[in-house]
Amino acid sequence: MASTRAAGLVLGLGIGGFIDGILLHQLMGWHHMLSGWYPHDDRLNMIGDGLFHAGCLVLVIVGVALLSRGGPHPGRELLGYGVAGWGVFDVVEGLVDHELLGVHHVRPGPHQVAYDVAFLLLGAALVAIGLRVANSARRGRRSGRAAGDVHRA
Repeated sequence: MASTRAAGLVLGLGIGGFIDGILLHQLMGWHHMLSGWYPHDDRLNMIGDGLFHAGCLVLVIVGVALLSRGGPHPGRELLGYGVAGWGVFDVVEGLVDHELLGVHHVRPGPHQVAYDVAFLLLGAALVAIGLRVANSARRGRRSGRAAGDVHRA
């Protein structure tokens, strides 16, 4: 279902951004949105983080709007696309913000390249796992059985 795919991916992008911002920016304090460019300006970094979270909120609202447009949405397929969307967030954010623009790194310091690469690998793994789950659910639905059901002889 195209609307399930779109809703799941957009929700995953927003939720993935929230996970990144809450976990890495706020709880662990490893970086802020603009800490690579403005390492000593706490006010500007707080504004950057706030704008980042506002963008994540917009993505989640758009994802919910997409979800409400069609239905029903198979839960496992939606979950798979949501996980894939989170992975897409990590890959795009890792390539653009960490590597191309240098806005920030996952964890600046002596091992920052390793953290950045691990973040990209996590994102790629989330995309692969999410798509596998979504496709498995879709195939199961098309064959007339729930994904993961086992036919017994």
